[in-house]
Amino acid sequence: MRKSNILICIAVAAIFISCWAMLNKPENEPPWPKRIQGFSFSPMRPGNDPVKHILPTESEVEADLKLLSGRTNAVRVYSVEGVQAKIPELAAKVGLNVTLGAWIGPDPVENERQVTEVIRIARENYQNVIRVIIGNESILRGEITVKELDSYLERAQRELTIPVSTAEPWHVWIQHPDLADHVDFIATHMLPYWEGVPLDNAVDYIIDRYNTLARNFPDKLVVIGEVGWPSNGRKRGGAVASPANQATFLRRFLAKAEELEYVYYVMEAFDQIWKQKNTEGAVGAYWGVYDANRQPKFPFTSPIVSIPEWQTLAAVSVAIAIICFMLLVVDSKTLKLRGRGFLASIAFIAATGVVWIFYSYSRQYLTFSTILVGILMSIGLLGVVIVVLAEAHEWAEAIWGSMQRRAFVKQEVPDDELPMVSVHVPAYNEPPEMMIETLNALARLDYPRFEVIVMDNNTKDPEVWRPVEAHCRTLGPHFKFFHEGQLAGFKAGALNYALARTADEATVVAVIDSDYQVDPYWLRDLTPQFLKENVAIVQAPQDYRDDKENLFKAMCYAEYRAFFSIGMVVRNERNAIIQHGTMTMVRRSVLEEVGAWAEWCITEDAELGLRIFEQGCEAYYTSKSYGKGLMPDNFVDFKKQRFRWAYGSVQIMRYHLGELLRKGETKLTWGQRYHFVAGWLPWMADSINLIFTASALLWSTYMIYLPLTVDAPMLILSVVPLTFFIFKVAKMIYLYHRRVDSSVVQTMASAVAGLALTHTIAKAMLYGVITKNLPFFRTPKKAADSSEFWYALQSAREEALVGIALLLAAWCLYQQHGASSSDQLVWMIVLLVQSTPYVAAVAMSFIGACAQLPEKLVESITSPLADRPKTENE
Repeated sequence: MRKSNILICIAVAAIFISCWAMLNKPENEPPWPKRIQGFSFSPMRPGNDPVKHILPTESEVEADLKLLSGRTNAVRVYSVEGVQAKIPELAAKVGLNVTLGAWIGPDPVENERQVTEVIRIARENYQNVIRVIIGNESILRGEITVKELDSYLERAQRELTIPVSTAEPWHVWIQHPDLADHVDFIATHMLPYWEGVPLDNAVDYIIDRYNTLARNFPDKLVVIGEVGWPSNGRKRGGAVASPANQATFLRRFLAKAEELEYVYYVMEAFDQIWKQKNTEGAVGAYWGVYDANRQPKFPFTSPIVSIPEWQTLAAVSVAIAIICFMLLVVDSKTLKLRGRGFLASIAFIAATGVVWIFYSYSRQYLTFSTILVGILMSIGLLGVVIVVLAEAHEWAEAIWGSMQRRAFVKQEVPDDELPMVSVHVPAYNEPPEMMIETLNALARLDYPRFEVIVMDNNTKDPEVWRPVEAHCRTLGPHFKFFHEGQLAGFKAGALNYALARTADEATVVAVIDSDYQVDPYWLRDLTPQFLKENVAIVQAPQDYRDDKENLFKAMCYAEYRAFFSIGMVVRNERNAIIQHGTMTMVRRSVLEEVGAWAEWCITEDAELGLRIFEQGCEAYYTSKSYGKGLMPDNFVDFKKQRFRWAYGSVQIMRYHLGELLRKGETKLTWGQRYHFVAGWLPWMADSINLIFTASALLWSTYMIYLPLTVDAPMLILSVVPLTFFIFKVAKMIYLYHRRVDSSVVQTMASAVAGLALTHTIAKAMLYGVITKNLPFFRTPKKAADSSEFWYALQSAREEALVGIALLLAAWCLYQQHGASSSDQLVWMIVLLVQSTPYVAAVAMSFIGACAQLPEKLVESITSPLADRPKTENE
């Protein structure tokens, strides 16, 4: 391990540990009183559910009351169903008073039974039942009218000698002041979290609302029937649910309540897991001072720390970050100090984020749904981290790597020492005038010994291939034309056919697509590399000449440039370039030794390159363009081309998985393995993102139709896709500007074109997992229907539907919830971000349909673009 790497780890670790420490600075708050006035008490334990009438045993209730005795003067209960009717009797044994409650709902029969039972129990336990509360937020829920509730209250008052009331939030009492005429005291709920009040304002908020009630009902005692703060749950306005905030709020409130002599009941004694399924949502389970296992959730007297286990979490995050960093720089010997510092920072940020997310998620009570979501979250989060680290690694090497380990050096070689080259041109149903231009460019090659083999397979119309055959005859004997009406294997089949008819003396096979016009010095500049015995592939960029034809092609061209100007340059440093099937040159002996072109794979070029690397051969890449072809004419063909590339990558991964994971005999280096897998990771991420999009739409639908029970996803989880999106956009803008000499307009054009392909790539990757051999999708040149407006627009109908669904979901959520909750707001932003690839696809289809757009806009995207990437020394 390099000393500089160790020092970088120590420095970055110190910064991050300091951040952990600063965020978890102990805070002194008033101590918890030795005995509080009262607890809201529901004795439900894990597995209990009063809605389903699954209640705890009498011994369990007794154990709870023993735990609370000595810590409180009284408990408040909400119902007298089942074992709860025994609470006054059991509480008397441990010296606790009871405020007895009757649960009032929409069922009149059950309401009658509850009121009757409360009256009976209160009479029988007159020693310790000190108050009765008929109904809990019944008016707030709209389950009963004020008049109906008044009748129950009056009956209880007639038959009991102790104070009687009903419990409602403070604002319900203000809205229904006549209700106070039928009660002996005002039982109010003060829960500032539900109203989005920030922690620092919460106690003052309660005092203000208490005083409001006292002024409005001066002859009534105000009893705070519920006061509390949840330890977990979604943020509401400025209110954040956490154990530290729960502890801080309650300790502050209790100190003030003792000073002001309030009568109160802390909401609540124990966490109630069953409430996760009711109208309170997930937060309903986390109001207890003690958790569901009857353990205190925060310190009662010692200083409060936001995350008590922060030292352990910091240590774990540092350990993970160091491992990730060392893996990233294990073969980055030429990476400058700034680059290694950048990678260390990304590794520490990613590790800290992962640890924090897992810790936050682990604070929930685990149910089948939370476990399932947790498993899916873990898989997705792991994938995001891996992709981010891989993207960061390319970022660092492209900017701070010297790119000199395997630099392409042009060599001057005498003509008699240059190898003979056989140039293969596969064709299928190509415009003859275009093919003739391709052949004329080949005829102008400045090279002593070469042949050209044109292989036209499966073209049915003789008027298409006959002119090309005739033109080959005019160019001389070293131009050969073959036509087969029934030939299997698509492009690979055509190339294998040409290989079998290659001149015996040819030692190098070069391949170009039928639309490419090559530079006269292509072979002379590149073939000398084959004089090195172990070199098997020499590759020049895939480039295009029709970028100024219209705005659509200008944007496509901007998108293509990044890979050939950045990705391939970085991969060349570890002898791991992707062989693409045009402007490529292959040593013939190696090509035949590995079994020629694979007819089972629709990206036969990249697959061949990997097979050649498995034999331990070398490949060289030059970023200088030596030939230019034609781009797809419309969005349909643009998508088909990318679908083929992505689907083929899955075919390759499935076939070569053993070799990539170091199984069996192979000479692949770790650097080659890394680049092949890392190169496919962004496409894998797109497929996972499609699943996430579908899940996000489903989740949002539930949020819209069940707003009281389904919350937005946890804020920390919603931040992950946003952070990932921002990171990728930042990387693209920075690298494109630094390495491709692009303007802001060019960068944006590249971004829109790339995003527009996201859905197509995702589908291709998923299809690749569940199928094996989809048909070869040819990219037609000079398509006749490329300007058909409706045809072009229909090419993005899937993306349009998904994009509309995402935008509609975000709009519905905004109409329903507004932006009062940060969880809701961030989730709406996530939906908008998720819609950007789909909006981009619709935009590209529209641009492709509008062939004639302002020339100045086209020029701003196409001119100038650098012919090659910058190096650090330029």
